[in-house]
Amino acid sequence: MEETMELIKRAHQGDKEARDQLVLDNSGLVWSIVRRFQGRGCEMEDLFQIGTIGLLKAIDKFDLAYEVRFSTYAVPMITGEIKRFLRDDGMIKVSRSIKEMAMRVKTVRESLCFSMGREPTLEEIAAAVGASKEEVAASIEAGAEVESLYKTINQNDENGLCLLDKIVDQDERQEKLLNHMVLEKLIGQLGEKEKEIIVRRYYHNQTQTQVANALDISQVQVSRLEKKILKSMREKIV
Repeated sequence: MEETMELIKRAHQGDKEARDQLVLDNSGLVWSIVRRFQGRGCEMEDLFQIGTIGLLKAIDKFDLAYEVRFSTYAVPMITGEIKRFLRDDGMIKVSRSIKEMAMRVKTVRESLCFSMGREPTLEEIAAAVGASKEEVAASIEAGAEVESLYKTINQNDENGLCLLDKIVDQDERQEKLLNHMVLEKLIGQLGEKEKEIIVRRYYHNQTQTQVANALDISQVQVSRLEKKILKSMREKIV
């Protein structure tokens, strides 16, 4: 861990070799995260490159004062980068279109079963849907996978958790914990008045007018200070 901290320190000072060594040392970590996204219709090597971008961001943004292992900090950064890529690259839209096709096929199949009194063939379903046999077969297979992801695990569970919730839950909890740690550190660096404004506004959900009355300043001053504080905090994490 001390060696990693030293490499990060050197990387922050512009040492390219230290930066490259950190990437090499953590390539296994990136691959372990990439494997979670296998079967999403994207080349694993491409996801590894995207994950490496997240790793580089983690190296650049990691504060040596954090009382946390670098790998713990890097995991949600790498995961988030891959998730953003999949979202922006339209993978979620593809999943939705597949699910819609699968639902159409299911509806047509049930209708044909009722009208024909038997199980329809793939050709008959394809003709009714207006798609090729290959498209129908692919949608049935892929649609079943998508449906299983959104299917409620325990019907008696009032929370209605599905498999997808379970898959992302661990990553999201880790990411939320890390975000909380970073936020606490940023707030700790604020002056007393600045800290009180943020705590009252975002922890106690007070309006700017309520904060102004409590601090004996105008609402306009609170608004200006809040914007200035948030801008400063944002710059420290971007």
